[in-house]
Amino acid sequence: MTFLGDLRDGIDRLAQFAELDCEVAALMSGAGALSDDSVREAFDAVAGLSRQVQKLEVVLAGVIARRSTRAAGHAGLAQTGGFRTPVQMVQQITGVPRGEAIRVVKVGEALAEGTDAGTPGPADLVEAATTVEPWHQPLGAALMSGAITRAQVDAIRRGLGEPPTIEGRDDGDVIEVWRIAAQQLIDEARGCTVEDLGASARAVRDAIDPVGAEARWAEHYAARSFRMRVDADGRTHGHIVFDDLGAAWWQSVMDAALRPRRGGPRFVSDGELKAAASLTDDPRTNEQLAYDLMLDMFRAGTTAEAKDVFGTRQAGVRLITIRDRDDESGWPLRRDAFGRLLAVAHSEDGALTLPGSVLDRTLCETGFIDVTLDACGNPLDVGRERRLFTPPQRIALAARDGGCMWPGCDRPPSMTEAHHIDEWVADEGRTDIDRGILLCTYHHVHLHFAGFRIVREGLGAFILVAPPGESAAPIELRSKSPLRWLFDPPPRVGWRLAA
Repeated sequence: MTFLGDLRDGIDRLAQFAELDCEVAALMSGAGALSDDSVREAFDAVAGLSRQVQKLEVVLAGVIARRSTRAAGHAGLAQTGGFRTPVQMVQQITGVPRGEAIRVVKVGEALAEGTDAGTPGPADLVEAATTVEPWHQPLGAALMSGAITRAQVDAIRRGLGEPPTIEGRDDGDVIEVWRIAAQQLIDEARGCTVEDLGASARAVRDAIDPVGAEARWAEHYAARSFRMRVDADGRTHGHIVFDDLGAAWWQSVMDAALRPRRGGPRFVSDGELKAAASLTDDPRTNEQLAYDLMLDMFRAGTTAEAKDVFGTRQAGVRLITIRDRDDESGWPLRRDAFGRLLAVAHSEDGALTLPGSVLDRTLCETGFIDVTLDACGNPLDVGRERRLFTPPQRIALAARDGGCMWPGCDRPPSMTEAHHIDEWVADEGRTDIDRGILLCTYHHVHLHFAGFRIVREGLGAFILVAPPGESAAPIELRSKSPLRWLFDPPPRVGWRLAA
């Protein structure tokens, strides 16, 4: 099937809905007359058409960029149209924000790399195409096949960054590691939001390049700042640039203080329920509550007890790292010439990656909890003696799932509940980690209310099964935890660049 043939097929799918064959002014009324099933089908067809158009858009943007280089000067394709840059040309013609225009051009440039996309232009003004297959070639192929969107391509490229040059390592080997990482991210892109995909890309980048993770941490830490200014009306404004760990800690503070409003777990004590009801009924907005909390923390300083500020759940950031058991030292992780751990740690939801030096310092300040896992990453369990999952089990579930496992949900572990996939009463289900899964309150209720089921064969993947009577295909649920990379690394042998 040709590209234009695919476009025609998409138009034909829409043509079956007579309600949409109307004047533009009547389009909302026509769409409103569609049944629920027709709306779903029509929207799916529109999404398919949008993906096809996006392909052509980035391809043409790549050609524009290749024919509008600095060497081309005023004779470049964009310049002859009166535009200073390809980005300006794309932005003005499409009407998209500058950030989106930059994304389109960058994806187009990556797609054109290693091809003859620039050759139709003046021969003496076109940069020579490289003959080396770039590491991101799988991204271009996946975009063209429709497996991922241009936004997902951009998220993976930004997240992984460019392969570093490492002394003593062949550049081809490093590029191959990046290529395999890109392919694995492509494989999991369907079940991820663009934001989750970007976080996954950053996590795997730091996992395969812990030395680079140290440099990136230092760069972010050096950029931290706090500024205040007074506007013309006399109001004082503040602007904060967080370092990575500081941002995670402050987010934990907000989650702990505001979680009743943000859908926190329902299974809590009577005291917590009263506090949650009081917070829910509070007339202040979330932004006002956050401001008042910040000032209360500043005023209280070190003299207040944690429960006076945070309530029943104290704020904090739980970091996860992985190590093999070593009977002699207990920590077989190697250190660099400066004594820093050659390892990385991750937040429970995988959104934050920290280098070994920060992990080392955190261990000195706090402590650690061992969660014993088998070779496939499955934590140990405690059987049927308890109805509810224990705190150690919840830690293990958070490490394994990384948050709500429902497709597309972004709720962190602190805002989830542990769901028994086997009914504890009716089916004598066990309170074992391999038969439990994290779901946020909304999706936990929705699963039971709508008739969904989650099943699992042995230690295989958790599968979401649609309610009886629906034809939707089962969905494999994917962990959001960074630990999934540690048990299925890219590639499986020799994948850490520092090794």
